[in-house]
Amino acid sequence: MEENRFDFNPNELVQFLKKDPSQFTRVDLMRFIEERRIRSLNFRYVAEDGKLKSLNFVPHNREHLETILSSGERVDGSSLFSFVEAGSSDLYVIPRYRTAFMNPFTEEPTLEILCSFYNSKGQPLESAPEYVLRKAHRRFREETGYNIKALGELEYYVRSYSDELYPLVDQKGYHQSKPFAKFEELRVEALELCARAGCKIKYGHSEVGSFSKDGEDFEQHEIEFLVTDIEEAADQLVIAKWIMRMLAYQYGVELSFAPKITVGKAGSGMHVHLMIEKDGKNLLIEENRLSDIAKKGIAGLLDISKAITAFGNTIPTSYLRLVPHQEAPTSICWGDRNRSVLVRVPLGWIGASQMIKDANPADEAVPDEGGSRQTFEIRSPDGSADIYGLMAALVVGIHHGLEMEGALELADRLYVDYNIFKETERAAEKRLESLPESCWESADSLQASREVFEKGGVFPPGMIDNIIRKLKSYEDKGLSERLYGKHDEIHKLVMEHLHCS
Repeated sequence: MEENRFDFNPNELVQFLKKDPSQFTRVDLMRFIEERRIRSLNFRYVAEDGKLKSLNFVPHNREHLETILSSGERVDGSSLFSFVEAGSSDLYVIPRYRTAFMNPFTEEPTLEILCSFYNSKGQPLESAPEYVLRKAHRRFREETGYNIKALGELEYYVRSYSDELYPLVDQKGYHQSKPFAKFEELRVEALELCARAGCKIKYGHSEVGSFSKDGEDFEQHEIEFLVTDIEEAADQLVIAKWIMRMLAYQYGVELSFAPKITVGKAGSGMHVHLMIEKDGKNLLIEENRLSDIAKKGIAGLLDISKAITAFGNTIPTSYLRLVPHQEAPTSICWGDRNRSVLVRVPLGWIGASQMIKDANPADEAVPDEGGSRQTFEIRSPDGSADIYGLMAALVVGIHHGLEMEGALELADRLYVDYNIFKETERAAEKRLESLPESCWESADSLQASREVFEKGGVFPPGMIDNIIRKLKSYEDKGLSERLYGKHDEIHKLVMEHLHCS
């Protein structure tokens, strides 16, 4: 029975090895490669631009394969990270076996593995985003005894030539089905391929954004993942973005995770749901209500939310999305089931376990033995995010809230139970602070809060300096006002950042 539980898993390695990916070893991968007669192997790793890079291998014998898997390979770090000097630029890339999956696009069977960066002394590269996340989560676990789980939501637009049959209805795309959502098949295939690559998928659907312009259709969709360890959640988002772009390329269409496609239409976010747990128990709920731990975590995120945009909203068009009335947050606050706030506490099936019995009277009542699924969701990040850096920043924010004096009072003060976007609530909204309006302001916010991120050696000071410098290089302070009504300039800016991260 223990082995049978792996049979339904879509990842070929899990089916073959009959074990969880976290337990994969070098010997496991070699056995899989040999028995499946796999001739090609790719190392994948995320550089400073947020995109997956690749290093391709064709092992010529067993010894060569073992060397690749056990020792990794050298790469030019100065071509991957701006903070690495060309004079001493060599880095090692070392495979993380748990991330291995079969490439769904190659004719020749090919194994893919995500890698981590190590320096000349064989130590983890301190400023590598993947390692910063590992440090943040390790410090959190050691100092609190808790664990953080997460899930991401990938929103994206598919850009194609207009189809006169069943034309798109402007900004009415939410949960539309084909033929009113033309690229449902692409989305469903993406779900399957991501699952086969080890991603834990919750669901997919079409999103609000849909419009036609100048003979082109722009159709918005979303793929949401299941809650898992926050480090694994980051890996899954990176893999999924690569798979979805590759799939769109095969379909002959353009797929973009950019935060804004055009002014006046819904932008694309990358919302992240978070859960704090201990020994497998969700700590966000206590006696059927939101726990103090949850409120403190939320308060911590809100307290440094301006600085978090430095990791989650990294390009000028990010701030064309973070404007009122465009399905994106602007005010620093939180609430229950409220999509106008920065941090939302969604429905969590609390006290609602017998709905299935009401909908299906002939069925027996299903006992609720799965534990609480409650999360809280930060809604500011978008597809430009440095995924590992963002997840690390969210861990730091939650940790900050658990340690911060007055966290519960701050949570009470920033709770809202009204729609921020309504004109009638403008007076109430004025008491709330706002998120930055540009990369320049985001950089200033990070500078003001940098001690929180550098605490415990999580974010190296040089990394913070580099992020601030990059954000300020856009010189976009007051950009929204400068671009108001200048549609050609806005279009040029959108195209420049269409394929962010």
